[in-house]
Amino acid sequence: MEIEVLQEKLARALGVISRVAVGAKSTLPILSNVLIKADNNKVSLTATNLDMAVVDYVPVVNAKDGIITVPARLLAEFVQNLPKGEKVKIVNDGTKVKITASKYSSVINGAPADDFPELPGIDESKSVAFSMSVDEFKAGASEVVIAASGDTTRPALTGIYFNTDKGALYLAATDGYRLAEKKFIDKVKSEVAAIVPTSSLQEVLRSIPEDVDTIEFLFDDTQVRFRIGELEITSKLIDGTFPDYRRLFPGESEIQVTLNRAELIRNAKIASLFARESNGAICCATDSKNGKFIVSSISNEVGENKSEIDAEVSEDASIRMDSRFLIEALNALDEENLIFGFAKKATPVLIKNEKDDKYRHIIMPLDN
Repeated sequence: MEIEVLQEKLARALGVISRVAVGAKSTLPILSNVLIKADNNKVSLTATNLDMAVVDYVPVVNAKDGIITVPARLLAEFVQNLPKGEKVKIVNDGTKVKITASKYSSVINGAPADDFPELPGIDESKSVAFSMSVDEFKAGASEVVIAASGDTTRPALTGIYFNTDKGALYLAATDGYRLAEKKFIDKVKSEVAAIVPTSSLQEVLRSIPEDVDTIEFLFDDTQVRFRIGELEITSKLIDGTFPDYRRLFPGESEIQVTLNRAELIRNAKIASLFARESNGAICCATDSKNGKFIVSSISNEVGENKSEIDAEVSEDASIRMDSRFLIEALNALDEENLIFGFAKKATPVLIKNEKDDKYRHIIMPLDN
């Protein structure tokens, strides 16, 4: 095998590939390698941790057919430190891989490609496919992943639920204490109900090239493949049943307050400073007589804090919340004003944009 490629093209691809290879939690040493394959003047770089696989097709100057695996981290770091604009030449002699660029030269011990796991395929003719803009994908997915669980004893909650309802595609995630839902695509023809591992979706978000406008994702019964330009990320789906989450959203909230988002974020962050002793618990309350929304917290060691926001409220009520959950939900919104809906009884707090109803987030209150 012999390939010649620009340093910046190779460095970018290896940056994506090496994260999957280096993070492989396996006793198989070959999983820390990147598979380099040149076939008919087309070069691909592949890495897998058996749960997820990444394939990136790199534009090359020249290529001769061949295949080899090389330690991904070492190759990525070597190429990253080469000057930009250089042509990097990779040639293998058996398992010895020589990498040269102008005045720089290195030989890395590789391994035969025969030892590299065969990647499972997706029959695209039988899969369910969706397509959308990269910007909308990144924004929507980022709003939902914050609510996914890290508790591996409940696997279904550690993923993002791609599901269709009434002709639209939604994303949802919950950890049992909060729940986020985003209407992803307004009108779709196909139906899907699949749980994508949060780690896989986060890798997709990190790996999206800057020069790509559209992302395509395909589902079969056990896998999902994200295709972004010349980059493909394939992941196993989580085998489990996601909760019937829509019934958890409250109907019309008993008390609805429209607030300035930036002001509430500031007040919640200040209150959280005094709430560290109480595991981040803060109090949100309404004062109908004076037209205020009050955020407060008390610490026996530090002291206490109270801040007010002007608001139109019809009734008095208060609720204790996890400050981190509240701040993360507020950061996921993107309008100037938001709606904060709750009730006198300990029901979930509903937080959403004032005008755009495509994203909604609920947080369970803490015991008083």
